[in-house]
Amino acid sequence: MKRVAKTSAAKSKTGVTAAELKRIALSFPGVEEGSSYGQPSFLLAKKFFTRLRQEDNSIVMMVGSIDERDMLLENAPALFHITPHYKNYPAILVRMEKADAATVRAMLERRWRAMAPKKFLMQFDKGNG
Repeated sequence: MKRVAKTSAAKSKTGVTAAELKRIALSFPGVEEGSSYGQPSFLLAKKFFTRLRQEDNSIVMMVGSIDERDMLLENAPALFHITPHYKNYPAILVRMEKADAATVRAMLERRWRAMAPKKFLMQFDKGNG
């Protein structure tokens, strides 16, 4: 029987599910499930890491600065957005149906590295180096 090659569209599936977000978030040392604004979230050392915003099926991501957030909004408006609540915070909302797991993982790793205790950084780098 002849094999059919997968198309590049099949390889680059977009859309991240809540289960994928959970798997990615919990893959970082020290991250635990918790609560934020009464919603399930992920915490690192009891501090907010990320959460699913169910009202618009987005992921709340903290970024380095408001300037960085604005650049992301400008460069990829189909993927990123904010609501008035986040206007004065270095946070961005990622549309789950437009995101891919690699982008979510990269953004979460950057956030995780910015807030993780040194022991977790060393553990992570040793396991991924």
